[in-house]
Amino acid sequence: QVQLVESGGGLVQAGDSLRLSCAASGRTFNIYRMGWFRQAPGKEREFVAQIKWTGGTTSYADSVKGRFTISRENAKNTVYLQMNSLKPEDTAVYYCALETFLDSSFASWGQGTQVTVSS
Repeated sequence: QVQLVESGGGLVQAGDSLRLSCAASGRTFNIYRMGWFRQAPGKEREFVAQIKWTGGTTSYADSVKGRFTISRENAKNTVYLQMNSLKPEDTAVYYCALETFLDSSFASWGQGTQVTVSS
């Protein structure tokens, strides 16, 4: 069992920055990758970014490339999402997700943290 706790959301203005954190606890000894997803009101959940736990390879949605940076701190089982140049369309609930080597996809999810960007 893995538990994920997100933090760092809030209300900011367009152009501002925020950093989200997600701490994993429990059975975290075989993490394959962690990622961030988001869900805006009335829309489906969408992929934002992911990072491989070994090697640190990253990938991003086109909509956030060049503005968002995902990073990890393996010793703390924590993943971060640095969000710069925020836009109103980035407003959403942001979810952290984790996949272990025993999973076939992201199997553990956090409860989400709200990010609101005003124009």
